[in-house]
Amino acid sequence: MLDTRLRPAVEIALLTPARALHRLGVSANVITVVGAIIGLLAFCMICLGFYQLAIVCICLNRLADGLDGAVARLAGATDLGGYLDIVFDFMFYASIPLGFAFADPADAQIAAFIMFCFIGTGSSFLAFAIIAAKHDLQMERQQKKSFYYLGGLTEGAETIGFLILICVFPSWFFWLSLGFGCLSLITTATRIFMAVDTFSSRQ
Repeated sequence: MLDTRLRPAVEIALLTPARALHRLGVSANVITVVGAIIGLLAFCMICLGFYQLAIVCICLNRLADGLDGAVARLAGATDLGGYLDIVFDFMFYASIPLGFAFADPADAQIAAFIMFCFIGTGSSFLAFAIIAAKHDLQMERQQKKSFYYLGGLTEGAETIGFLILICVFPSWFFWLSLGFGCLSLITTATRIFMAVDTFSSRQ
């Protein structure tokens, strides 16, 4: 929901550090892998109950996620880069609630629920992108993405906000996850309806 509005400002902010990394010969894929490792550290910090350190790792992971795309736009995007980016993104998103389940088994059920909701938003996103590519669909907001970008109530910015919130207020994990999970289910439903509307006429 917020990604479209935030993306231009974020891209401008990342341009200077991306140019510096590009001049140093740091590839987008290296940044992606480093970001994934930092994301794994966030998971470990949550398992151990170090929520403030987890927030730092989450923010660094998301910074790396933005920088790899900015560097890729300078050096030339690749299929492998797009693949690694999306795979590590969704693994990262799922790892944070999983960390809460390890930190406190009492949170395991609600952690499973929010991970289920993430599967819904992720699969509806990626499945739409695959079929859109098959029909060579484009959209104005795509802006050099590796795939057709489908929006919703719970996009990247909202998900990052949720992950930070549950680390700031870990005792509210149940209610924050329940609320965000319901919003994610609405996002999945709207994407399914959009897919039906878009693809039913393209048989």
